Amino acid sequence: MAAGGRGVTGGGRTTRTSRTSGPSGLSGLSGTSRTRRTARNGEPVPHRAFTSGSRGPPCEVGRVFPGDARLRSAEAADGGRKRRSGRPVLKRTTHLFTAMAASLALGLVFASGTASARDRQGAASVDRDLYGTKAPYAPQGAPDRYQRAPRGFVPVFTENVARHGSRAMSDSEDGDAVLDVLRRAQASDSLTALGARLGPQVRSLLAAASALGYGNLSARGVQEQRQTALRMERRLPSLFRAIAAGHEPVVVETSGVPRAVASAEAFTGGLVAGEPGLTGLVEAPVTAKDLLYFHKQPQNADYREYLEHDPDLAAVLAGIDAQPRTARAARHVAACLFRPGFVAALSPAEQISFARSLHQLYSAAPDLSAEAPDVDLRPYLTPEDARWFAYLDDAEEFYGKGPAFAGRTITYRMAGVLLDDLFAQVEAKADGTGGKGAVLRFTHAEEIEPLAALMGLPGSTEPAAPGRAYTYRDNPWRGAEVAPMAANIQWDLYAGTPAPGRSGEPVTYLVRMLYNEKETAFKPSCEPVAKGSYFYRLDELERCFGRG
Repeated sequence: MAAGGRGVTGGGRTTRTSRTSGPSGLSGLSGTSRTRRTARNGEPVPHRAFTSGSRGPPCEVGRVFPGDARLRSAEAADGGRKRRSGRPVLKRTTHLFTAMAASLALGLVFASGTASARDRQGAASVDRDLYGTKAPYAPQGAPDRYQRAPRGFVPVFTENVARHGSRAMSDSEDGDAVLDVLRRAQASDSLTALGARLGPQVRSLLAAASALGYGNLSARGVQEQRQTALRMERRLPSLFRAIAAGHEPVVVETSGVPRAVASAEAFTGGLVAGEPGLTGLVEAPVTAKDLLYFHKQPQNADYREYLEHDPDLAAVLAGIDAQPRTARAARHVAACLFRPGFVAALSPAEQISFARSLHQLYSAAPDLSAEAPDVDLRPYLTPEDARWFAYLDDAEEFYGKGPAFAGRTITYRMAGVLLDDLFAQVEAKADGTGGKGAVLRFTHAEEIEPLAALMGLPGSTEPAAPGRAYTYRDNPWRGAEVAPMAANIQWDLYAGTPAPGRSGEPVTYLVRMLYNEKETAFKPSCEPVAKGSYFYRLDELERCFGRG
């Protein structure tokens, strides 16, 4: 294996074998506005067909946009990083009010609708692919375009599964690694003008994360959840009025991890703000690890064995990481920040390690826009280089938590417990055995991605074919779309009202699904009530999902 890659669990950098194909078709990425030339194998050719022997594309300095020091949207946000060592990470906790206070103290302005066109760290929709699963959250649904329920049907229940909101990175490992190389370069007077500005930015970011508590929900994460809840209430005002009038409980479940608990508290706070009648009906969060942290539970030891020791997984990620473009991108990153002699003294493995750590910080910085308002890491990675490293991260996510290999279900079958619970809750409401008004769940990307693959949600329908590695050209899976920060899946249950004179007939129940707040069809084997409709009979969903 070529040095500089990462294991899918984040367990350090390993050596991996080379392959020649790349994440081709980058010009066709969702949100990418520019057409890029590609080589015959589909690998992007950045600027003048940059190779390791050429000077490469210019070091691009990100523009500073008005209002960058403040959040201009609650939804445009990005997330922390995964653990990259097998050692336990000690997580310090912080109370939810700490993040809320940061929002208020900085005078943050939050939109209740779609994400702003531009945000800290260039977190516009056009750049979502640069961040992978750390992409800023933006609701995908258009409020004025939701389908109306069929005549005679009213909402009677809702439930969701949501990833925690934006948060601080898990630890200082990447920042420490970047600062170590910068210190060595400074000692030998080998920093470029751009490189000399990077150290203070990294130290500011680490200081903000440490003050908040590594891994904890940020002010942006609080507002992501709060605004999502407000939009839920606005979509279903009659439901929440009925819940309040009927004194039905709103059940809240979490993984028990502090950022998930804080996300639940922020979400329910927004819900009550939207419908004050829910005060006193929202139950205290309960921990449900088997349901919302299943990837770490004993019953899924085979999954962890796959991550750590599966030869097919190790081989495919080794090949992806060892593509020539990885070394070229890393060398270009180094050339922007260090003088030629220092770059030449760094081994390819050191260059790759440095560049990937820098990309992790680049991806995590928008999460802390409130806590570190002056940090902007866009100048230190060109979009082309950032996109490549995001592809490498996407590949790890795809094989570690997503559709992975054709013919194997190890990465997502464990999400069956969560799908079962989604069904159990709507079934209990429909048959009269459940008196809950809503069930709200808060979890992690490690649960959202497998659930999306199990359900066949958009982007998660295609495992990699035998002998063909995941690429952007031939697979729609994108971390930024499948599981961005605060990603969510929502099921709304509607009951039919009996026609006059036919009150004795059984009630028909319909289900509508939203994925990141966009109306979303169930898998093709499920038939909606009408062509093009997003409403499905509950008994039809039970049939097509094999629930007897």
